[in-house]
Amino acid sequence: MRILPVLCALLLLMLQGVTGLPPVRASAQDCERRGGFCSHHSCPPGIGRIGLCSEQEFCCRMRWYP
Repeated sequence: MRILPVLCALLLLMLQGVTGLPPVRASAQDCERRGGFCSHHSCPPGIGRIGLCSEQEFCCRMRWYP
């Protein structure tokens, strides 16, 4: 039982590095399947980036998607 707090602290330290991962690379079809659309260079204001369609296209989706 004493090891449980140590394991939780270790897990939190490991997860801190995961948050800096780049967006998931996907195709245009995958982007549309996730409810998004491809946009060149950046997403419009009020729209969040959820991945990549290609090297120069971002997969964008409204932030309040049902």
